[in-house]
Amino acid sequence: MDYEITGKTKLTALLGSPVSHSISPQMHNESFRLLGLDYVYLAFDVKPECLKDAVYGLKAAGICGFNLTMPLKVHILPYLDELTPAARLAGAVNTVIVKGGKLIGHTTDGVGYMRSVSDAGYDIIGKKMTLLGAGGAASAICVQAALDGVSSIDMFKRKNGSWEKAAGFCQHVAAETGCRIRLLDIDNAGLLADSISDSAILTNATSVGMAPDNADSPLPDPTMLHKGLIVSDIIYNPRETLLIRQAKGQGCACFNGMYMLLYQGAAAFSLWTGQEMPTEAIKRKYFSS
Repeated sequence: MDYEITGKTKLTALLGSPVSHSISPQMHNESFRLLGLDYVYLAFDVKPECLKDAVYGLKAAGICGFNLTMPLKVHILPYLDELTPAARLAGAVNTVIVKGGKLIGHTTDGVGYMRSVSDAGYDIIGKKMTLLGAGGAASAICVQAALDGVSSIDMFKRKNGSWEKAAGFCQHVAAETGCRIRLLDIDNAGLLADSISDSAILTNATSVGMAPDNADSPLPDPTMLHKGLIVSDIIYNPRETLLIRQAKGQGCACFNGMYMLLYQGAAAFSLWTGQEMPTEAIKRKYFSS
C-alpha cells in the first residue's frame, strides 16, 4: 500500500529538547509503513516550561500517544491521570498512551535497556552495576535492573537539591525489589573508583557526552575503568562518545544506546498500535552501520 498521510492518520510523537538528533521518527514511521498502519510519528522540541500546553494541546487534538525524552521524563508526571506500577516505582515516564480520555504513563526505558544488554551478549543478573545519573532514564534502568535480578546498584549523582528525593527513591526500590542500592556523590572520585572496581557494568545514564556538546566524559579519570568491565552509554548520538572511546582505550567491552532506543521504542510501538514493531528490519536499516 502507499504510505501517505490521510484525514484518518493517527498521530504519535516525541517530546523533548533537543530532539532534532533523534532517529525515533524514522524508526517508527518506517515500522508503520512496513506494517501498513495509518499512523505518523513527529518530533516536537518542547522545553519544560511549555510542556503543559504541549501535552494538553496534543490531547485535545486527538493524539493517541507520545514518547518523552530528556529533560521531560519527570516533568510530565503532574499532567498524567494514571501511572503503571513500574512507572510509579521509577518516578519517570517515557511513553504515554491516551485511553478513554486519560493520559496513562508507562516506562519502557528500563525494559529497553536490559534487553539491549542481553542483545549485546552480556549477562549482568546477580552482578553489580555502577549507574551514573538519577534522572528519568537512570531511574527506569535502576528499577528494571533491580526487578530483573541485578544484585546491587550504586547510583551516582551530584549532591544538589534533588539529593533527598533520589535517596528516597533508592530506599523505596531496594525495599520493593530486595536489590542493594546506594546513592553516592558523583563528585567523590574515590567512591566512584571503588564502585567501578568491583562492578560488572558501568552505565552512563546522564546526558554528558551527548551531541552537540559531546566533548566531555562523565568520568574524571579513565583509568578507573578496568579490563573486565562492561561500559554502557545510553547516548546514541554520537554513536561513539568520549566515554566509549576511553573504555576501548582501557580494553573494556562496551556498547552504546542504539539498541536501548530500538527496544524501548518497540515497547512503545506495541502500546500504541497493539502490534509488534518489525525490529529486525529496523535494525538492518538504521542500526547496522
